Amino acid sequence: MGNDVIGRVEKRLAEGRLGGGQDKIDRQHGQGKLTARERVEQFLDEGSFEETDGLVEHSCTDFGMGSKKIAGDGVVTGHGRVDGRTVFVFAQDFTVFGGSLSESNAAKICKIMDLALKVGAPVVGLNDSGGARIQEGVGSLAGYADIFLRNTIASGVVPQISAIMGPCAGGAVYSPAITDFVFMVEETAYMFVTGPEVIKTVTHEEVTMEKLGGAMTHNSVSGVAHFASRSDTECLASIRKLLSFVPSNNAEQPPVVESSDPVDREIPELDAFVPSDPNKPYDITKLICWAADRGEFFQVHEHFAKNLVVGFIRIGGRSIGVIANQPAHLAGVLDINASVKGARFVRFCDAFNIPLWIVEDVPGFLPGTAQEWGGIIRHGAKLLYALAEATVPKVTVITRKAYGGAYCVMGSKHIRTDVNLAFPTAEIAVMGPQGAVNILYRHEIQAAADAEAKRAELVAEYQEKFANPFVAAEKGYIDEVVLPRMLRRKLAAAFAMLGTKRDTMPTKKHGNIPL
Repeated sequence: MGNDVIGRVEKRLAEGRLGGGQDKIDRQHGQGKLTARERVEQFLDEGSFEETDGLVEHSCTDFGMGSKKIAGDGVVTGHGRVDGRTVFVFAQDFTVFGGSLSESNAAKICKIMDLALKVGAPVVGLNDSGGARIQEGVGSLAGYADIFLRNTIASGVVPQISAIMGPCAGGAVYSPAITDFVFMVEETAYMFVTGPEVIKTVTHEEVTMEKLGGAMTHNSVSGVAHFASRSDTECLASIRKLLSFVPSNNAEQPPVVESSDPVDREIPELDAFVPSDPNKPYDITKLICWAADRGEFFQVHEHFAKNLVVGFIRIGGRSIGVIANQPAHLAGVLDINASVKGARFVRFCDAFNIPLWIVEDVPGFLPGTAQEWGGIIRHGAKLLYALAEATVPKVTVITRKAYGGAYCVMGSKHIRTDVNLAFPTAEIAVMGPQGAVNILYRHEIQAAADAEAKRAELVAEYQEKFANPFVAAEKGYIDEVVLPRMLRRKLAAAFAMLGTKRDTMPTKKHGNIPL
């Protein structure tokens, strides 16, 4: 092979690595953003990146595009390793045609997605794009649809993660929306179907890009995004951490790490942690951290629907998905957003063989016209459907309230939960003592000389009889009433026993979850 041929290849590759040129790279850095290649290098294990299609160019000749060609065409694609495990990645390069999607670079993305599905490895997309390449018309739109199809086919087979690290607008938003987790970088990333100018023209609303589709808007208001990061570097590190909890595909078990934290460690702080007063709040994340290896809890969707907490822990080095009511926010009640948040997380864990720990302290579903008219029946049923459908090991711990239909939904024995435990402070009933007494003894209270004293007497009687875990335990709906300090030991024993669990669903194309 002649030196001239080698030189030509090296020159083309070098031009591609420079992207849109040093001026545009400097502009990218000036906005606090890394370039596409810098992101890939930071994300993957050092020296592990193998690029594919580095010499691909677009084939558009309209609008003077025939003379504007750059090797790679605005997206860096390939595979590498994260903690030694294969991961496929694509990174849109905003320095090349604003990172716009062309027919050619869509084909590059589709190629690595197809390969990831064949070999069973996660796909991570680093999005930073102005949208469809207008000069290519329908060819660019077809490229988006080709990606959407692969997102759908790969769903539940390999983990798919999207990082929004710049603009993501119009049709570009639907690929991240199909993927399992969405990360956004504060102040530099935004997502929306239609931008502020179009909204102003059509609806006469004035809104900034940050308020319309910024990282915190989608993390706290819409729930589209699961994580908000302060920088590109923090975002990439968070994705690596997330991947450490999940398997490479649905045929594998989650990775196991060494842990020096004894699984039989007692938690004395828990004995007096849950207040006996049912109206007093407490932070459920403290309980979760105390039970987890080294107190580590990787929370997902932290800023959205805070009345329900979801995320990952390890017990004995093994990944566990946690879904917990949060008494410190809206008393841990289930509402529309919490139900959808929980259902989505449960279905991910079930798809990827991650056992579930349900932590229950729930007074019921949130009442009100806004919830009823917004479809709380339908949305609440999503969480019920997801937990009932899940075949992974499921362990429920009732810490305090377990009222009404919400008791059934939050991992009750009746929806195939494997192990159901309760603290002595647990209250399992159709409703709270006050409400129950007001219904059951309305006439007696009205006829009493001292109505309030009579009500208090009846409430105490109801609490003694029903507001405890023992009636449910007597019926076998609770497997064991446990001392809070024994929580970690009991969880470790339950999940160890369930390690070989096999459960199935009837043969069918798919169920019809109440979307």
